[in-house]
Amino acid sequence: MRAPVSHALPAALAAILALSACASGPPRAPASASAKFTNIPYAAWEDYEPPYRFYPGDDVDVTVPSAPELSKTVTVQPDGRIAMPLIAPVMAADRTIPEVEAELSQAYAGQLLRPQVYVAAKAAPLKVYVGGEVGNPGIYDMAGDTDALRAIVQAGDFKSSADRSEVIVIRRGPNGAGMMRRVDLLNGLKSPAADLVPLRRFDIVYVPRSGVSAAGVFVQQYFRDLSPIQFGFSYAVNGQNR
Repeated sequence: MRAPVSHALPAALAAILALSACASGPPRAPASASAKFTNIPYAAWEDYEPPYRFYPGDDVDVTVPSAPELSKTVTVQPDGRIAMPLIAPVMAADRTIPEVEAELSQAYAGQLLRPQVYVAAKAAPLKVYVGGEVGNPGIYDMAGDTDALRAIVQAGDFKSSADRSEVIVIRRGPNGAGMMRRVDLLNGLKSPAADLVPLRRFDIVYVPRSGVSAAGVFVQQYFRDLSPIQFGFSYAVNGQNR
């Protein structure tokens, strides 16, 4: 099911690029691809499985063994927080399971003798962004595992102006660094053995126009100024960003 692109997501890859600027090494791509993006400091691509991070709308199972009556399933609210009994709302958005567990346990330390809290993520859709020369660019909730080609098909398939051999996949890598790779989906349409790139949550798939310059302009300008998916959260709490 397609979700509309929110106006509250104005900084899509700003977070990734700010972090990836500290990463060293060019992307692992053919020389021809590297030449097109020489001033984009991406980390080398690797098949990295990022830790699960919560996102607004996610359901979270919270278990408090020493006080079972406090255990419940909560939803991450639009402001990124979850609400639990006896304590103030706790920030969960863009945090991993261990980070949320630690935050909740600390919050309950003043209420319980044994404040250990356990958190589990309930099944959540694989949310990816598909943009560029596709029928309906936007953020999509993918059912189950998927790859770049299937995501493009769900987004309305390639336009006639698309360069199917230069599809770009952006992923948040280790330590928040942005990783980029080029995928030849033209070959993927012909060969069952082709690597269609299995996608991870919050991956970005961009289909450029035919021609080298269009892809370069997108990566250099659009990714730096507009972020289709919010990779980092910054919420003001009592006048301070958290």
